[in-house]
Amino acid sequence: MLLLGRSLKPGSVVAACNFANAKSFIRYTVSKNYTIHGWELGNELCGKGIGISISPYQYANDATILRNIVQEVYREVVQKPLIIAPGGFFDANWFKKFLNRSEKLADVVTHHIYNLGPGVDDHITEKILDPTYLDGVAGTFSSLKNVLQRSSTTAKAWVGEAGGAWNSGHHLVSDAFVNSFWYFDQLGMSATYSTKTYCRQTLIGGTTRSSLALTHGRTRPVMSTTFNGTKKIRTYAHCKGITMLFLNFDNSTTVQATVASNYATKPSPSLVVESQRRDHLTAKDGDLHSQIMLLNGNILSVNSAGDIPPLNPIYVDSSKPITLDPLSIVFVQIQDTAITICS
Repeated sequence: MLLLGRSLKPGSVVAACNFANAKSFIRYTVSKNYTIHGWELGNELCGKGIGISISPYQYANDATILRNIVQEVYREVVQKPLIIAPGGFFDANWFKKFLNRSEKLADVVTHHIYNLGPGVDDHITEKILDPTYLDGVAGTFSSLKNVLQRSSTTAKAWVGEAGGAWNSGHHLVSDAFVNSFWYFDQLGMSATYSTKTYCRQTLIGGTTRSSLALTHGRTRPVMSTTFNGTKKIRTYAHCKGITMLFLNFDNSTTVQATVASNYATKPSPSLVVESQRRDHLTAKDGDLHSQIMLLNGNILSVNSAGDIPPLNPIYVDSSKPITLDPLSIVFVQIQDTAITICS
């Protein structure tokens, strides 16, 4: 849509965009009473773009036109869709110029991430299991957070599209248990840098099962965590009581972990729970490339009707260490600790 009516030059476009088709389509969805959460402008046309790009100033003008169209078409609708842009790979200078044009350009700023490289790479598994490599994308999240904080916008950051490896990923990696390490780690990392929504490009195989487990265990505000010990353990924490995520990237070492908080207080005795809910995710038969995931030793998959299976936890005495088996993912819900930001 953003290229419609425009003159193309090598690597870029000029002239105004023709929004007639877009406006007609938006009107159609309103006439049908379809609920639209948001309208996103463009796809991978920001920064250097993919093959072609649009300048941040022209993109800002286009976003303003889209907002005006939405305001007009939805004038009788109380809950109006979000304006989402630019939906491409992060480029700090481009995003700064785009956001500085107006504080009301967009409600959501989206970017795409494929930090594992091309799907044809035979070393994707090694990248996924290397915490140092996974740390490389933290700079993107941090930089976008800084750009948003220093601009006048109130827009929130979303990952609008991500899949780990581009070009459809890698069979028995992107669609297998091993991909859960990349997926969970990036979800936790993105939340740490104030990302409010994370959209996977596809949900198949191991990723679907990870999503089921995450839906079961995910919660609200994120807290800072550190792990004292091996660098092969990653931890993240969210509020609900406190729900912690542990990722053990080590292929041979079992770790016994304990949890301590610098800012926690004990709730009233009536709220103290002596057992902790713990959910352990592992690959069937220990095969990282398996498309069958186990939740507490039970196969995790939908049935023939597409129904989500019972997600049965295990409960363990809260005084006992948390066992992190090699190449496993563990959720722990801590209910006998209170932290102010979780109130």
